[in-house]
Amino acid sequence: MKSTQTGFSLVEMIAVILLLGIIAGFVAPAIFGKVDQGRWNATKSSIKSLGTKIETYAMDNGTLPESLEDLTNKPGNADNWNGPYARPSELKDGWDKPFSYRTPGENGLDYELISYGADNQPGGEKWKKDISNAD
Repeated sequence: MKSTQTGFSLVEMIAVILLLGIIAGFVAPAIFGKVDQGRWNATKSSIKSLGTKIETYAMDNGTLPESLEDLTNKPGNADNWNGPYARPSELKDGWDKPFSYRTPGENGLDYELISYGADNQPGGEKWKKDISNAD
């Protein structure tokens, strides 16, 4: 008697699963790398835009903001505050982490805005590299 059963054998199913796993191993890093690249580029643009808002605040008030929150909420010492200069969401980088702000900045800059990249740690390489207006 001949068997008329149709379908995939266990060996065929394992082979297909292994093949899909190998393909995913090559494709996933490329996709996630593009996501981090997009976030890195968006963060660079955000730093430039936020820098303009800090400078507008300084022109209106005669001094740099003490913190980035001064761009969204009027501080007590800013009589000429004409804000909000930024939305709270603009105070975060592409990885949804708050920008670091310090005044004075490095290399003689009046202020410095910093994102610590994909890993949110100082230093790093590629998408984990710090992003700053001092760059």
